[in-house]
Amino acid sequence: MFIQTEATPNPATLKFLPGKVVMETGTAEFRDAESAEVSPLAVRLFDIPGVTGVFFGYDFITVTKDGPEWQHLKPAILGTIMEHFMSGAKVMAASAMGGTETDGEEFFDAGDETIVATIKELLETRVRPAVAQDGGDITFRGFKDGKVYLNMKGACSGCPSSTATLKHGVQNLLRHFIPEVQEVEAV
Repeated sequence: MFIQTEATPNPATLKFLPGKVVMETGTAEFRDAESAEVSPLAVRLFDIPGVTGVFFGYDFITVTKDGPEWQHLKPAILGTIMEHFMSGAKVMAASAMGGTETDGEEFFDAGDETIVATIKELLETRVRPAVAQDGGDITFRGFKDGKVYLNMKGACSGCPSSTATLKHGVQNLLRHFIPEVQEVEAV
């Protein structure tokens, strides 16, 4: 098994591509070992000293570190991912297969349903594929008074360039297509 690695715009996060489907549907983000209990793979990754975050996308895993340099962490992470996939174990426990995303309740006014539908479509078709390339994800959270609220996940969470991505990329795109959008903010 050959696992590719890619740098992300976030220097504390590295993207691992195992050449297999990681999450058939949706994404899963774990910011600590306790939340990782629903994923045998995430639990094993958090056992590596220095790992502070794990994110699963369709065909990639991003790992966030704090402290040790990548050259010290990368062999242990690669070994853990390889052992996991070679064993045939599931990425998520059967009890968690219904989806682990708990972004909270979406919020928007009933009269804004068509605007929200357009925002979601633009995020799904134009933004999320580009962000997934960098090992992260952005999901809709809410829309109120011209402001779009988004959840930043994976490599995007805590990334130094995420503010620029939001303000110059996503905000400009949404404002271009939806005049009602005035601002975009991460929650």
